[in-house]
Amino acid sequence: MKDLGLGSVSIDVVKDYWNSRPCNLRHSQKSIGSREYFDEVEARKYLVEPHIPAFAQFDKYAGKRVLEIGCGIGTDAVNFARAGCDYTGTDLSDESLQLAQQRFDVFGLKGTFLSVNAEELSTQFKAHDYDLIYSFGVIHHSPSPKKIVGEAAKLLKPGGELKLMVYAKNSWKAAMIDSGFDQPEAQQGCPIAFSFDDNDVIDVLGDEFELLDTYQDHIFPYSIPEYKEYEYKLQPWFETMPESIFKALEKNFGWHKMITAKRK
Repeated sequence: MKDLGLGSVSIDVVKDYWNSRPCNLRHSQKSIGSREYFDEVEARKYLVEPHIPAFAQFDKYAGKRVLEIGCGIGTDAVNFARAGCDYTGTDLSDESLQLAQQRFDVFGLKGTFLSVNAEELSTQFKAHDYDLIYSFGVIHHSPSPKKIVGEAAKLLKPGGELKLMVYAKNSWKAAMIDSGFDQPEAQQGCPIAFSFDDNDVIDVLGDEFELLDTYQDHIFPYSIPEYKEYEYKLQPWFETMPESIFKALEKNFGWHKMITAKRK
């Protein structure tokens, strides 16, 4: 794994960082916590990251017990709940959890939320209790992603699935970061941001999991100044690129490395 963040830091520093600005908090200009705000947050997230629903497969887990590691402000969470999952969300950020719970209240959804360090999941949950553990863009911000996966193994039922998105080492975004043209997150100063190649994935899964699938997707194509103003203007080098070529670029050099594994 390669750290594209600031180096070795404590979990408290990571918590403070995400409490200061929960992920996707500014995906809407509407009043934070309102129905309109949450609707816009969801629409913007899936516009920019349209590959998420196909990866998450919300409907597949209807009636199943789902634990999300790093639920953030709850965009994927509400879709698991709407699909009829028995949903539990965890996050290190108390600010994010508060908004996620508020979101469920606004839409009349049932779910459980808990503030917990994902490296210590087994201290809070029953062993072999979940059908799916899902985590999108989270464990690479922890000091020990491998420890989190080990904790997930303790909580999954035999045959249960683990779905992870981590940052890809062999990617357009990582190359831009290495060249000084980009940073791991929209906000500056991200303490930890590991990136993974295929060997890192095998290592982090350890002996408890069978790897079912892994692939890459997602290159952010928009001009940042306009994007901050909620306008979707493509960068010049992407604007003239045929969609088929852009999709091929995402498949081979996407920032998001999607992983599906089965608990042995």
